[in-house]
Amino acid sequence: MENVFKYYEFSDFIIDKSNAFLGNEICFSVLNETHFLIFEKKKKTYSLYVSKYKSKKEIGVKTPEILELLIENYDKSISEHRVVLRKYLY
Repeated sequence: MENVFKYYEFSDFIIDKSNAFLGNEICFSVLNETHFLIFEKKKKTYSLYVSKYKSKKEIGVKTPEILELLIENYDKSISEHRVVLRKYLY
């Protein structure tokens, strides 16, 4: 998964303090000024979300305005999972 995060330029992981991700670690990639892709790390699994915040500074601090689960238990070896990720980033 580290290669996925680096390739798609996701941020370093931070602890979620907003409780939107139940205090789990999250990392994000910027889609535009207010929309972001977020990976949530739960023990050894990752879930992918698309979200809306007023700014990047709110991620992990405030509850998102919009949060939609795209893929639960993301697996880079599953083609459909990779397609969803690329759909948002390109």
